[in-house]
Amino acid sequence: MIAVVYSGSRYAFWKLADKGQIISDFKTAGINPFFNDEKFITALLNKNTELINNAEKIKKIYFFGAGASSKARKDIVANAFSSFFKFGKTVVEHDLLAAALATCEHEKGIVGIIGSGSNAAYYNGKKIKENNFGLGYILGDEGSSNWMSLQILKGFLTESLPDNIQESFKRKYDLDRKTILEKFYKKPFPTLFLNPFADFIRENRSEKYIQSLVNTGFDEYFKKYIINLKKQYPKVPVHIVGTIAAEFKSNLMHVASLHDIQLSNIVKDPIYNLLNYYSNKN
Repeated sequence: MIAVVYSGSRYAFWKLADKGQIISDFKTAGINPFFNDEKFITALLNKNTELINNAEKIKKIYFFGAGASSKARKDIVANAFSSFFKFGKTVVEHDLLAAALATCEHEKGIVGIIGSGSNAAYYNGKKIKENNFGLGYILGDEGSSNWMSLQILKGFLTESLPDNIQESFKRKYDLDRKTILEKFYKKPFPTLFLNPFADFIRENRSEKYIQSLVNTGFDEYFKKYIINLKKQYPKVPVHIVGTIAAEFKSNLMHVASLHDIQLSNIVKDPIYNLLNYYSNKN
């Protein structure tokens, strides 16, 4: 049996499979070694009945996640998984490699992520070429739900949102200036505070303000990430994965066309492709 895990900061999506057949399909709280230590991850695994019941049967675990961008952070996940899956071998990789395997497999391409965060890189068919794009929610993440949530929060605090958006946000979350600022400047892990606001973006997607915000975010994303990569690698296809990319597909394709960029694949949940990829290898 194998386990394939694709995780952001909010949720981790799991698929357990044996001989190509899905045995179990579920999600847990997100696992991000930038925020979570071994103790947290181990406790999370021990709370899940599906994992407890199948832990000894799972022989290989393929984990892909945001934050798994250095050996030290990968080791945090690997050590926690190794102590739980006592008979399994764990592979831990960055979510950009997951995007590449899910869309390119062994072909060259430019791969991007637009979900709770955003990033992009060139994939040579074997590995991701390192770059300086991944700056996180404060300095980067253009086009992502984190980026859009920040714009909405700033607009809410300065009362510069359209009146209907201002009132809708206030009714839904019942937040005040003091609470928001404390979450960002005094509490740990402010990105976890940002995550739920993605629901507000989805619920109000028909609003002119939200449509404009999405298009602006995608425009910034292409300018910062994709255009630079396309100049370096003009002949390779461009693939984007992530919930925001898929849920706002028409906006993404429209903005891409304005930059004369054709998107080959837009994949919401790369874990399905990853499962197929690793099922064929085991």
